[in-house]
Amino acid sequence: MRVSSLQLGLIVAGVLLVVGVLIYNAWQERRIKRRIAQAFRAPDNSLQHVTAGTRVEPTMRPAQGDEPDADPDPDAGTDAAMMRASRLAIPPEDDATWSPPVEIIEHDPEAGDVLETASDAVATRIAPAAASAGAQPDRDIECMVVLQPAKPLAAGALAAGLHARVGKRLRWFGRAAPGSPWVLLNAGTPGEFVELSACMLLADRNGAASHAQLETFVRVMSDLAPMLPAALSVPDVASEADRAEALDRLCADVDVQVGLTILKEDPASIAGTRLRGVAEAAGFRLAPGGRFEWTQDDIGAVLYTMQNVRNEPFTVDTLRTSATNGVVLVLDVPRVADPLRAFDHMKLAAKRIAHTLDGELVDDNRRPLDDAALAAIRKQVQSAADALLACRIDPGSLRAHALFGA
Repeated sequence: MRVSSLQLGLIVAGVLLVVGVLIYNAWQERRIKRRIAQAFRAPDNSLQHVTAGTRVEPTMRPAQGDEPDADPDPDAGTDAAMMRASRLAIPPEDDATWSPPVEIIEHDPEAGDVLETASDAVATRIAPAAASAGAQPDRDIECMVVLQPAKPLAAGALAAGLHARVGKRLRWFGRAAPGSPWVLLNAGTPGEFVELSACMLLADRNGAASHAQLETFVRVMSDLAPMLPAALSVPDVASEADRAEALDRLCADVDVQVGLTILKEDPASIAGTRLRGVAEAAGFRLAPGGRFEWTQDDIGAVLYTMQNVRNEPFTVDTLRTSATNGVVLVLDVPRVADPLRAFDHMKLAAKRIAHTLDGELVDDNRRPLDDAALAAIRKQVQSAADALLACRIDPGSLRAHALFGA
């Protein structure tokens, strides 16, 4: 049988397409290996020992969330913050399911040796902190500076360091004896400590710690050491900045929030006073941030929130005088210990509130959400939780709250 020029051209094009796909897959596999290995690179070997009188130029980034006295750096991490800020994981028009980032949870079996080695190393470093009864330094997500004072010091001697503003969350720990457990310090912590550690968070929802912020952190610690006096061990700023960027990219890939919207057509169809009554009857309480929170009473953890569909905050005054046409219930997957259970609870609450307000339960595209669509979203929540676990970030853990804080 003779092959025409058209058939020959199609065969050649098909072969080139297959070869191109194979090359792209090989490149993608190498990229995945690098990202996973870098994201939780241990900083231990990068510490440089510096004596009390030596000055080291430093860098770090802004504290947030439960650290109100930290000053954010307006130039740091803007794009990352926008990317990581509020992802509503609702299936797109032509997609019934959602799968988490391939870089995080799907690994080529042939790449097993490299990936398993990185995962085992991370698991080994994380296990002691996870088993600890209290807060401990977390080398995987924090830049650590270690100080060894010439004589035991009380926490009050660290006043300048405890209140330092370095651009990201800053925590201090102390050891009462060599090798003893770390104790989280504040100005009133009793006792004296022979070893101290200042820990700055490397990434959060505002983005990665910048090189300038890390330099500021190291400089502040270097200025403090001679005043104590104390010997100082500081990390390499460039390496820590690279580690912060890798960690932030990893977190951006698994940062998922799920929203269920209750909507009415009339723009002013739900009076604020009625909404507040319905919300409080459902167990919500108005929080200072302008949204309602559903809190698990036994542990005080926020399972999910309810906010204005108009993106305007709720306050006691606005609820008394204004109205809205809808609300959004939001589940922040990384910050909840049991995301599936929290989603099931939120789904039932959303259905009941929609029924009470005579509204419709819809997605971001204002499509009605039936049981099949809700089941698909539930699978998203499970996939997102699995992705977090694959990255050694337990949903609802101290680590998750730090990395996914605002």
